[in-house]
Amino acid sequence: MEYLAGSKEIVESMPKLHSREPFTPAILEFCDDIAKELMRVPNGRNYPDMITLGFWLRKASTEALRKRFAIKDENVHLGRGVIFHVAPSNVPVNFAYSLFMGLLCGNANIVRVPSGDFPQVSMIIDVIHKALCRHPDMAPYICLVKYGHEQEINDHFSAICDVRIVWGGDATIAEIRKSPLPPRAAEVTFSDRFSLAVIDADVYHMMNEQEKSELARGFYNDTYLTDQNACTSPRVVVWLNSIGKEAERKEFWSRLWEIVDKEYVFQDIQGVNKLTKKYLLAADAEINIKEGKFIENKDNRLICVEIDKLTENLPAYFDNAGFFPEYAAEDISELSILCNDSRCQTIGYAGKREMFAPLIKMGVKGIDRIVPIGKTLDFDFIWDGFNLYERLVRTVVIY
Repeated sequence: MEYLAGSKEIVESMPKLHSREPFTPAILEFCDDIAKELMRVPNGRNYPDMITLGFWLRKASTEALRKRFAIKDENVHLGRGVIFHVAPSNVPVNFAYSLFMGLLCGNANIVRVPSGDFPQVSMIIDVIHKALCRHPDMAPYICLVKYGHEQEINDHFSAICDVRIVWGGDATIAEIRKSPLPPRAAEVTFSDRFSLAVIDADVYHMMNEQEKSELARGFYNDTYLTDQNACTSPRVVVWLNSIGKEAERKEFWSRLWEIVDKEYVFQDIQGVNKLTKKYLLAADAEINIKEGKFIENKDNRLICVEIDKLTENLPAYFDNAGFFPEYAAEDISELSILCNDSRCQTIGYAGKREMFAPLIKMGVKGIDRIVPIGKTLDFDFIWDGFNLYERLVRTVVIY
């Protein structure tokens, strides 16, 4: 096991460390210092997900979180203690959001960082080290570790934590749950999810050039920056009011392709996986497909497959790295076949948010977030339907 921040001694001292009140001035100042450092990282602008983290940690942003979530009553609110965070292996910046969420709530934090070799991870950790030199009082509350699938390490961290947060999906949850928790410890798990995008063709038609470019950029950031590995990344694109709007659909994909062609690089195996999913989708007896109607497939960095219906088994054909089944819906209620699946997490949209009211009122079991395209990766304390502030803070009742 490698300690990227903190040490064995810091980990062993955490169970006796006093919790803090949420959103204390010292924690807010530390986060703001991190934000400023992230904005100064050389070539940092090449990693929009890291810059977004910086904006989220700014004093104005964390103050807004404090006003939204800090409970004002006659009681005392404290962090629950030690949080053991298991970050996903394929989303580079998630570990930092989880860490700072735990810290803002007044807790000590042990974070297993992604196993992949991501530049963002190294840059964020370097920034944390610089900030800790100016805020040494934060050091006992932060430990970042990197290791494989050693259960004995999971056992140890689980045995000393007060809350365990597992972000890695179904397989990771099953692995981590082999390690028992103390009787009073709580657990928050984030299982496998999928997300979708909905675009109102009438609204797209009325957009100006800048708005259309911003939409393509936002969609690119939502999807390609994480190779569609994030649970929030749209896997299927649904168009509303698109009869007679073939030109608008073609324009959207063409604008997206311009960005992909300039900026996106992927591994050969990702291309093989996408082709495999395309052929499997074509073989499905329930779904008819027509590929390439709205985009010119110069290579398979962008594959758009038009389908004639949404089905319950469509998620079985979802894939990463720029693979998008596309569907033209006559009514928003058609999305219920996907959204009644509890795995359905986020809808990114371009249009009016009111258009989702009939779908929500149907009582679908899925959908935890409805956000504009370009904002699906934006993190909040309410995630997957959980109020994470409430999960990470305990209340001392005083009568």
